[in-house]
Amino acid sequence: MKKTFFSLLFALGMVCAFAQDPTVMTINGTNIPRSEFEYSYRKNNSEGVIDKKTVKEYVDLFINYKLKVAAAYDAKLDTLTSFKKEFADYRNQLVLPTMISDDDVEREAKLIYKNTADRIGPDGLIKCSHILLTVDADADEAKKNEVKARIDSIYNAVKNGADFAELAKKVSQDPGSAKNGGKMDQWVQHGAFVKEFDEAAFALQKGQLSMPVKTQFGWHIIKMDDRKQFDPYDSLRTDIYRFIEARGLRDQIARKTVEERAKAENTDLNTLTVAQAKALSERDNDTKYLLMEYHDGLLLYEMSTKEVWGKAESDVEGLKKYFKENKNKYTWDAPRYKGIAYHTKTAEDMKAVKKTVKKLDFSLWGEKLKEVFNSDSIIRVRAEKGVFKQGDNALVDSLVFKSGKPAKVIKNYPYRDVCGKVIKTPETYEDVKGQVVSDYQEYLEKQWVEALRNKYSFSVNWEEIDKIKE
Repeated sequence: MKKTFFSLLFALGMVCAFAQDPTVMTINGTNIPRSEFEYSYRKNNSEGVIDKKTVKEYVDLFINYKLKVAAAYDAKLDTLTSFKKEFADYRNQLVLPTMISDDDVEREAKLIYKNTADRIGPDGLIKCSHILLTVDADADEAKKNEVKARIDSIYNAVKNGADFAELAKKVSQDPGSAKNGGKMDQWVQHGAFVKEFDEAAFALQKGQLSMPVKTQFGWHIIKMDDRKQFDPYDSLRTDIYRFIEARGLRDQIARKTVEERAKAENTDLNTLTVAQAKALSERDNDTKYLLMEYHDGLLLYEMSTKEVWGKAESDVEGLKKYFKENKNKYTWDAPRYKGIAYHTKTAEDMKAVKKTVKKLDFSLWGEKLKEVFNSDSIIRVRAEKGVFKQGDNALVDSLVFKSGKPAKVIKNYPYRDVCGKVIKTPETYEDVKGQVVSDYQEYLEKQWVEALRNKYSFSVNWEEIDKIKE
């Protein structure tokens, strides 16, 4: 009886779970729960997305995505060391901050405070003002003596009651502090100044004045405005926490804490983060699908590069063939100039350029010009090669299209000309390479998706899809 009762509870639980997150489609033998499809749909059709899709329109996109991922698994891209490392880095970045407590951050904040306090030391912090008279290190003795006499005079004037701030404004040669009456209005610790200044300043008590101090910059008179010990932790805690957030130190704290835990448990960081990712995914669908999205996205990127993007870029024969078969779709609203606009140092080189490229294929012009004219340290020819429309190049506009202002003469390159021809439509795929590559990628993508749809099985539970709101 007890066995039957628990079996019934288990069955009811499974039915409830299924009812809560039913399967909306099956792709290559894998059931896709409604929560996963909805997560993807909502994320890719949020506010700000220009080309929003309806739920039914998104079904095909989602199927295509999952089929590509299935192909990546079949190609064993998930076993590559590079893939494992990149995904582990992302997973760790996501889950490590969830593996530390407030106490861990507090402990690190106190450590930052202690290290800072230790650096500041028992002499604490000071605020001071100074008057500076500069003197060059290579100045003659007469000049050095003159500056020393002036600083002594200023020192005596202050000692006899002259206003330090007013004198600093008038005579100090430190432009940063002079306008503020000599004030360097920041709390600083030992080491903030050069050695001679530092020692003299920290020897002063509040309100005291130093005798003239010589440094590499010249002569200084230092006035101690204030000094204090380092503030207690509680008064700086908020600032330290802001510092931790601003510097992104929370991730470092998390890594350090988890690495210490891994060492104590005789394991490694990745083992702990895998377990944490699993636990988070079981509690929270957003985390679960975010991890899945990145994991599968990496696979999709590698697979798409292999099957579409990389292939389209490198398949020269395929590009030529595609252009030839679709040549009518590549038209211009105005003629183009296919050639080079160039500037030379001599009239002889200006004429020689045309002779050099005269019988060569256009694709070889750039390398040939470099070989003949610019093979050593002297650049004899400056050239821009391309298929120019009006407005692309001032020299082409001026000499070919007879429009615009005359092109500026480049310094040291007084001679200029163009070499090439006007064409009304593209002659080769390279004349419109960017557009052809893009179209060829789209063509390969369609072929690939069609092949995947024929290779892998998939089905859609339209009854459940219809229940999803836009």
